[in-house]
Amino acid sequence: MASAEQAAPAAPDKLIDAQVIEGAREWLTNPVVEISVNAQNRHNRNMSQADIDTADKAWRAERDADDQPLVAAVMTNPLSGYLTQIQARSVGLYSEIFVMDAKGLNVGQSSITSDFWQGDEAKFQKTYPLGAAAVFIDEAEYNEDTDNWRSQLNMTLSDGTGKPIGAVTVEINLTELARRKGL
Repeated sequence: MASAEQAAPAAPDKLIDAQVIEGAREWLTNPVVEISVNAQNRHNRNMSQADIDTADKAWRAERDADDQPLVAAVMTNPLSGYLTQIQARSVGLYSEIFVMDAKGLNVGQSSITSDFWQGDEAKFQKTYPLGAAAVFIDEAEYNEDTDNWRSQLNMTLSDGTGKPIGAVTVEINLTELARRKGL
């Protein structure tokens, strides 16, 4: 529940407007995004659902373990470094960013996600399978730890030819976005 000082901002789809979406699309044109997603798509092209489930289970187990080979491999790759920089440069606007491949598996991320496979969630199902122009803005959620409202901007990622290659989730601090818009 929101604190007395922190009322819900405007609806996420009103705050996350064309300008915000275009801003994200702009930094997603960095070659490291397409190169990383295409490389993982090639690597995982024959991955079965059982393999995906095994990798997701390993990721979840590693989150609480000292030995984290899968988590470390993703968190230290060039795409994760780039996304971490984008999050930092947003100065509080982006709470989290992660990029998924064509199977919904994490390719790069700015912070550790709770799971490795996003393919069973709306953030993936309402973007990548729907084509290059798909955008899905999720409902606002209140974050007690940071005393702010957040929503996820989810979009299909495409290569230079416009072919869908994966998806991206950008968690946006709606409280900060509303402040910047003077609302």
